[in-house]
Amino acid sequence: MPAGLRLDIWVDKSVIIELKAVEQLLALHQAQLLTYMKLTGNRLGILINFNTPLMKEGIKRLVL
Repeated sequence: MPAGLRLDIWVDKSVIIELKAVEQLLALHQAQLLTYMKLTGNRLGILINFNTPLMKEGIKRLVL
């Protein structure tokens, strides 16, 4: 990984999990996860926002 970039969780070098606690997920958050996926060569990423009433509303799955 280039300097200055840090993954939140990298599971078995196959899934990247990016954690957030924001009002709503923005395109910027998805772009960050996509950048990590491209740099590591991983095809699967999960973006989780903990600031939602229901957990399932705060989960977004991205696939390259």
